[in-house]
Amino acid sequence: MVGGLLAALLPLGSGAAEKGVTYLAVTQTPVHPAEFKQVGPGHVFVDFGRAAFAGLQLQFPQAEDGRKVVVHLGEKLSAPGVVDRKPGGSVRYLQAELILKAGQEQYLVPLKAADARLMAKVIGPVMPFRYVEIENAPAALQAAQVVQLMAQYPFDDAAGQFRCSDEKINAIWELCKYSMKATSFGGVFVDGDRERKPYEADAYINQLGWYYTTGEFGLPRYTHEYLITHPTWPTEWILFSVLMAWEDYLFSGDAASMQKFYPDLQAKTLLALARPDGLISIPKGPLPAAVGQAIHIKTIRDIVDWPLGERDGYDLRPVNTVVNAFHARALDRMGLIAAALGKADDAKRYQDAAARVTKTLNEKLFDAASGLYLDGEGSTHSSQHANLFPLAFGLVPPERRARVTEFVRGRGMACSVYAAQFLMDALFDAGEARHALALMTAPGDRSWTHMIERVGTTIALEAWDTKYKPNQDWNHAWGAAPANVLPRKLMGIEPLAPGWSKFQIRPQLGSLQWAEARTPTPRGSVFVRAEAGPVFKLIVEIPAGTTATVAIPARAAAAITESGKPLAQVPGVTLLRLNAGRAELSVAAGRYRFESQSP
Repeated sequence: MVGGLLAALLPLGSGAAEKGVTYLAVTQTPVHPAEFKQVGPGHVFVDFGRAAFAGLQLQFPQAEDGRKVVVHLGEKLSAPGVVDRKPGGSVRYLQAELILKAGQEQYLVPLKAADARLMAKVIGPVMPFRYVEIENAPAALQAAQVVQLMAQYPFDDAAGQFRCSDEKINAIWELCKYSMKATSFGGVFVDGDRERKPYEADAYINQLGWYYTTGEFGLPRYTHEYLITHPTWPTEWILFSVLMAWEDYLFSGDAASMQKFYPDLQAKTLLALARPDGLISIPKGPLPAAVGQAIHIKTIRDIVDWPLGERDGYDLRPVNTVVNAFHARALDRMGLIAAALGKADDAKRYQDAAARVTKTLNEKLFDAASGLYLDGEGSTHSSQHANLFPLAFGLVPPERRARVTEFVRGRGMACSVYAAQFLMDALFDAGEARHALALMTAPGDRSWTHMIERVGTTIALEAWDTKYKPNQDWNHAWGAAPANVLPRKLMGIEPLAPGWSKFQIRPQLGSLQWAEARTPTPRGSVFVRAEAGPVFKLIVEIPAGTTATVAIPARAAAAITESGKPLAQVPGVTLLRLNAGRAELSVAAGRYRFESQSP
């Protein structure tokens, strides 16, 4: 269908819909060529500007009966104007043929049967492609007659916005924001084209990016709830379900999902596997029957990072530091969930368990001589992962943070695009915004700038480069962490209370001269613009019915003004505290212009 939107209800899974699985609406949007070029007689090259999971519709008015048209679709070029016929890995290419019929003007290019996975019949198969070559086309073919039919979950392009003084960072934001949209084609978060199935780690990063780019909750919640009863094999992925449940509530303010799945979430803390000291270890064979039944899977195993070569030499031990860092985080979040549901006894039990795991991790999995966390019990090796996850999850005591941060920083990007989410979190939380931005745009092959400028993808990659994962595909939302990191950590826009009734604004510009973001929330959009310099400038828009904690560089309240007035004369603004060169203000709804003499 050209010229409008086509809504379809899509089943989750291949083939027939599974019993008990709901359906979500997906739209089909026509995309017209960004470039249309006659390469030679009957030979046309088309570039749609960005890859999309789509079908291809062609129109041939006054078609010549029996004419064979050859179509090449792909994500990659081998030369200017040439679709790569052997792109390698799981990068997609397809050659298809059409036999034209007299009197038939409109044609859908036939795709592979595997491209029908997740898709409803009304939309049909889709594959990721950006480029098209058409051979033996009728001479009258025009650009308007070549249409990419993009499948996507409804997406408001204007909802989440970010801009800054560095065009490389702007390009990274656009890549990662578009990755959210493009990979929603199946009505569920998936791990890319190769498998087309949900995984918890992928879904968690996708979930956060989706919130900051759309403000919509249905798609991430649907994916999260599906994964509760259809989990995947990594230990940490099981624990992610608890983290996802808390984020769903924190961002939406809706407790219904975590109430419904409360027993499942309790089981997914893996508290049943804990030793007396709180640490967990996963058996090599099947889980104890009761545990497996409760978490809906019989066997799990530790992953640390993926692919395996991205573990920074991790010494994988039965009692593993990364897994136990996740265990502590899940127990902490489960305590918050229990408290929000009015289950005070459970809340205390989980908070006590989280404290016990944290204490033991800091005693038994830490090397006092080096000041670093070890990879596991009995190990003498300290990887970036064993240190970045405790740092990201707030498990590192204050007196150890400087050394752990120094080590994590010194390792560079010694992790995958997945673990980079938590590396970015850890660095920004440690005040290392300048270093985090430098890693995002680093000149080597382990950055988002590499994806854009040297690989040429328009959707985030599964791995930093094909050499790190030879079968990688070019459409993994788990490689799009900056979609949430830039507004959430660089601009510091994060909910502090469920449903954004209270939130923080804590910008860290690092090397940037200025940055601004608009973030959608259930109560209205939050706007922040920060400008560095001898006078730090901050414009904020706080939605009605909310309160924000705003952090501004300053050593004294007298250094800050709002629209030229001293803080004491500004209604709705209260100084909460001065801390480490920042003033923290409580700010009521409204629009404000703060200025501060930088400390």
